[in-house]
Amino acid sequence: MDGSQPVREGASAPFYLPQGNECAVFRAAFEHRLPLLLKGPTGCGKTRFVTHMAATLGRPLYTVACHDDLAAADLVGRYLLKGGETVWVDGPLTRAVREGAICYLDEVVEARKDVTVVLHPLTDDRRILPVDRTGEEIAAAPGFMLVASYNPGYQNILKTLKPSTRQRFLALEFDFPSQAREIDIVTRETGLDGDRAKALVRLGAKLRGLKGQDLEEGVSTRLIVYAATLICGGMGVDEAIRVAMIEPLTDEEDVKRGLLDLVIATFG
Repeated sequence: MDGSQPVREGASAPFYLPQGNECAVFRAAFEHRLPLLLKGPTGCGKTRFVTHMAATLGRPLYTVACHDDLAAADLVGRYLLKGGETVWVDGPLTRAVREGAICYLDEVVEARKDVTVVLHPLTDDRRILPVDRTGEEIAAAPGFMLVASYNPGYQNILKTLKPSTRQRFLALEFDFPSQAREIDIVTRETGLDGDRAKALVRLGAKLRGLKGQDLEEGVSTRLIVYAATLICGGMGVDEAIRVAMIEPLTDEEDVKRGLLDLVIATFG
């Protein structure tokens, strides 16, 4: 399975609080038919941003969660048996190219290397998708845009974008929002009162400070929102933090105990 999730035109724009001029950059990239690369840590809002912009621009969106087994054929399409006949079925990238939709490749560096080869003709002035299996050369319909993302913190020699691929994209760097913006996001997303939202965000900042020491990755805005959602639903604060902001970060029992001590120091 390619993991694609189509969002149809006309969907209402989800809440997104801009951190800078990223919305203007996205719109400019769309208007000038340029591909866009988003760089930033897991859970900082990249996917929400793309979904928001697609809805704002009124374009269908195909989101593909990339993984180790994702091959070019998963994006482009393949022949399948249907009712005793062999028929061609477009993949999400091909559908986006034909429809003039936005195709978002989330964590593109996780995909197999043959995927980037398929993307190259779409990321220059040709804006075409060659489909070797059918002999087609599909010109991108008006409105098509290619967006990809990755987390530079997880890069290694085997999982990185070649300079020849990176330099085909405009690029935006994302990070976690400031504490004031993050409090606003948590309260607007969940309805949690300002004081408790502020305490959760303050705890999140402390957990992020442990990245590279006890933790591989800091707590995401997404996880803070999860904790706030549970609290608003009636779960106790300690339990909500444990299941949303502690357990997802580590399996090491001694590290979890240390994090829980940090929770007590923050919340009392």
